[in-house]
Amino acid sequence: MSQFELSEKNRVKRVHKRGSYDKKTVYDIVDSALIGHVGFVVNGEPFVIPTLIARQGDHLLLHGASSSRMMRHVVAGGEVSIAVTHVDGIVMARSVFHHSINYRSAVLFGTGRVVDGASKMEALRQFTEKLIPGRWDDCRLPNDVEMKATAVAEIAIDLASAKVRTGPPGDEEEDYALPYWAGVVPVRQVFGEPIADDRLPGDIATPDYVLDLINGSAK
Repeated sequence: MSQFELSEKNRVKRVHKRGSYDKKTVYDIVDSALIGHVGFVVNGEPFVIPTLIARQGDHLLLHGASSSRMMRHVVAGGEVSIAVTHVDGIVMARSVFHHSINYRSAVLFGTGRVVDGASKMEALRQFTEKLIPGRWDDCRLPNDVEMKATAVAEIAIDLASAKVRTGPPGDEEEDYALPYWAGVVPVRQVFGEPIADDRLPGDIATPDYVLDLINGSAK
């Protein structure tokens, strides 16, 4: 299916015209984010933890310390909600009331399960390659102790929705004649110049994949 099922859980209720249940729209938002905020409940108490995310088909991958509260909850089959948000612009209207943000957001719901064996190493590869494509084959891989200390889980994305705002401010008709500047100030995340580790030997050059990351974000 190209659309997520619509339910009371994932229905966009506020400004519903901005909502979308299209999988491609949701997944594009998820795939272009490094961090997701994972919400879950343990012993009746709610928690929200920001963490690195990666997607594999209709599953979201999470990893963290084996001892962490979030990972213990997820690998035990707990339910979670994950929120992802990109801020694309500050929308300045002629009235304070109509100031806004241009954004792309997605909220996902699902149930976790543990990832182990060869699939666990592959999931860690996907996390690394999402951060810096090309890095996995250019550094030491996790050893047995590190693998034991790390938990990996996948969450079947059962329900999801996206919400997007684009475009100029929407002022009241009578306010368009007011003498105040209005428009959009774009917001963009870029990578800066790499800073080499102080203990890096001078004959080790900055890898091409790092330079590609910087040059790609500057376009």
